[in-house]
Amino acid sequence: MKRLLIAIFFICFSSVNAQENTKLIVSGNGRWLQFESGKPFLYLGDTAWELFNKLTREEATQYLTDRKAKGFTVIQAVALWGDNVYGQAPLQNNDPTQPFLKNGPANDYWDHVDYIVNEAERLGLFVGFLPCWGNRWSSHSTNQTRIFNSQNALIYCEWLAKRYSGSPIIWILGGDNGISTEEDRKVIEAMAQGLKKGDGGCHLITFHPRGPGMSSDFLHEAEWLDFNMCQSSHGARNHDNGHFIEHDYALVPIKPTLDGEPRYERIAVGFYNNDRDTTFCFDDYDVRQAAWWAMMAGACGHTYGNNSIWQFWTPGQKGSLWPNAPWTVALNDPGAQQMGYLRSLFEKYDYQKLQPDTEFIVDAPLYGGAKVRGLRAPDGSLAMVYSPRGEPFMLNLGMMKKTKILVSWYNPRTGRMSQLHTPESYAFQTFTPPTSGRGNDWALVLEWIPNI
Repeated sequence: MKRLLIAIFFICFSSVNAQENTKLIVSGNGRWLQFESGKPFLYLGDTAWELFNKLTREEATQYLTDRKAKGFTVIQAVALWGDNVYGQAPLQNNDPTQPFLKNGPANDYWDHVDYIVNEAERLGLFVGFLPCWGNRWSSHSTNQTRIFNSQNALIYCEWLAKRYSGSPIIWILGGDNGISTEEDRKVIEAMAQGLKKGDGGCHLITFHPRGPGMSSDFLHEAEWLDFNMCQSSHGARNHDNGHFIEHDYALVPIKPTLDGEPRYERIAVGFYNNDRDTTFCFDDYDVRQAAWWAMMAGACGHTYGNNSIWQFWTPGQKGSLWPNAPWTVALNDPGAQQMGYLRSLFEKYDYQKLQPDTEFIVDAPLYGGAKVRGLRAPDGSLAMVYSPRGEPFMLNLGMMKKTKILVSWYNPRTGRMSQLHTPESYAFQTFTPPTSGRGNDWALVLEWIPNI
C-alpha cells in the first residue's frame, strides 16, 4: 500500500522515526536542516562507505540497529563500490546505463541495496546515499576505474533516483574527489540533473570532496547544492575543522554546512605517512573535539567515522589504511556513543536559534587544541561554550537575558549535566571547568528560565 501511494501521489518520504514520515528541507534562514513540518533535523552521520557491498543482510541489520541506538540519524554509504558479499555485480559489463537486474525472484545486487535502505527506514535512519565513489568519475582516476561521462551519469542517476524516490535519502555526490577539469564538472552536473529528474527534487543533495577540502570551493552557487559539506580529513591532531565551517558560514548565498569526513577513530594520525607507527591513532577525544568544534562554529550537524567500520573490516581480509580491530568490536568504541551525547544536548534546546558568537567570549584560548568556541541566541536566552581541554574562559554575561539564567556544566564524555549556579549579576565572569588537560573537554550551557 505504501509503495502504491508513493506511485500515485509522488510523495517523497523521509523519516527519523516510524511515526513521522516527511520531507527534509533547508530552514528558512538557510543555516539548518529540518523537516517540512518545521521540526529540526540534526544531521549526525556515520561513514559506512562499504555497507552495501561488504555486509550480509543480517550483518547490515546488526550495524544499523547499533547506530540507531547510539543516536545516529544518517548512514553514509556508496551505491557503486564493487560486487557485494553474495558475489552479485551492480552493473552489466561495468556500464552505468545497464544496472544488473534479474528477472524473477528478488536476488540481485540492487535487491540487496533495497533491503538495507528499507531496514534503515524501518529504524528511522536516513541514508546519505552516494551514487558512486569518486574513482568512478574523476579525471584523476585510471581508465580501469573511471566509468562515467556526462551522458551515462545522467541516465544512471535518474534511474537510481526513481528507484529510491520514496526512501529516506540524502544524496551525496563526489565521493572523496574534487572537480579538476571542465569534464569533471559536466559529469557532476549531469549526476545532479539526473537525481533531480528521477525523484522530482524531493531529496536534498550535497557533495563530499577530497580532503582536506570543501564543496563550496567548486559548487557553492550551484542551485542543486542544498548544503555544503567539507572533509577536514585525518592529517593531524588538533586540526581545527571549525575553520572549514566558519568559511562556509560566511558565504553568500547562505547554505547549511557540515564536516562529512573528519578524523576517524582508530585511523593512524597522519595516515598518509607510510612509515607512521600505526598504533598512534586518533581516539575518542580526537573525534569529540572535531565534532564539538564544528557544531560550535555553526555546523548543521556532523559526521563520525571509524577506520574499522567504514570498510567493515574483519581479520583475514585485506584492509585499507591499517585497520586494527574487527568492525563488530569497533562498533562499541567510545567515540560513537559520545556522538549521541552531543546530539542529546543540542536537541534538549531550541538549538536552531543559536549562532556563532565571538563577542560573548571575551577571554579564552584562541589557538591550538585548547581553542574555545561558543554559540549564543541573539535574544540572550541560550548559549553554549566548549572548552576542549578544560581551560578557563571569560564571558560577558551582559549579553544574556537580564533575568536569572541557569548555568550548567555538560560532560561530553558521559552525557551528564550538573547545575553550577544561577547568577544574579551580569558582568564579566570567568568559568573554570571541573577538570583540565587533554581528554578533559567540557561544555557550559547557559539557559534563561522564565520565572526562575
